[in-house]
Amino acid sequence: MTQRPLAVTLGEPAGIGPDITLALWLERNARGLPPFYVAADPDFLRRRAHRIGLDVPVAVVEPEAAAAAFAASLPVVPLGLPVTAEPGRPDESSAPAAIAAIRRAVADVVHGRARALVTNPVAKAVLYRNGFTDPGHTEYLARLAAELLGAAEPHPVMMLWAPELAVVPVTVHVALRDVPRQLTRDLIVETGRIVARDLKLRFRIARPRLVAAGLNPHAGEDGALGPEDRDVVAPAVAALQAEGIDIRGPLPADTMFHAAARARYDAALCMYHDQALIPIKTLAFDHAVNVTLGLPFVRTSPDHGTAFDIAGTGRASPASLAAALALADRLTAPADEPVT
Repeated sequence: MTQRPLAVTLGEPAGIGPDITLALWLERNARGLPPFYVAADPDFLRRRAHRIGLDVPVAVVEPEAAAAAFAASLPVVPLGLPVTAEPGRPDESSAPAAIAAIRRAVADVVHGRARALVTNPVAKAVLYRNGFTDPGHTEYLARLAAELLGAAEPHPVMMLWAPELAVVPVTVHVALRDVPRQLTRDLIVETGRIVARDLKLRFRIARPRLVAAGLNPHAGEDGALGPEDRDVVAPAVAALQAEGIDIRGPLPADTMFHAAARARYDAALCMYHDQALIPIKTLAFDHAVNVTLGLPFVRTSPDHGTAFDIAGTGRASPASLAAALALADRLTAPADEPVT
């Protein structure tokens, strides 16, 4: 049986996504990467490869032929629309290409033509200027999954994963002043359920161990430094424990991320964006992976942005994209193979 490939999206064409995808194909053997294809404009990728001085042959294929083509050329599933953006300069082709690549790749995964989705970074501001109405990439994936499957829209949860640490921001792209209002017991409980379920289902951890960070310094000091940890976080932790989930908290965030503390849990629920992302980017800046939990398929992504300033220079590192591909491969491995 032909091995199903991983589906990689183009991302923002003016960013570094095309650069690191091309570079990674050249490193496929050294890194032991599984077969993948890119949903993109093949002529655009050929031009970008020439610009950054990479000798990457491009093969226009359908997903079913990607694995066979992968050894000799970069398989590209065409989008049927031209891409004209120059490095660092998004244009009118950027948003349609980025969205079309996502739609094509998600459809291939949902319909069994690809094993998992690996997304290159998009520029939300570029999408918004072109009528994109979802808050971000992740929310769009949830809506698209529901549309393609004819099912209820799933609740997506963002997890940043590296061998050193896994963190989940309960509130994500929210102004700090708005976090206490948006942070509810129900949101924490729903997030904890999804994390525990997917750590068991996808990562094959028999009994996932979770911790919940306090929102306030010292986890609120029993209300002295703010009531949220006592009145919101602690009841949510108690509710999850009552469901049989192994979780502790709220814990002071300033003592959760040293090596001895990390050894005692599999994932940390953090109450806001930077509480989660600062520690993991400190520990694993070049190889952390963004994993979306709660979707009906595996989705991973590099943990960096479009980097317009170095797009088209050949200086962008493909390390995080390589880590995203490797994790997507492991999370979709046969059931008798362990995930490490």
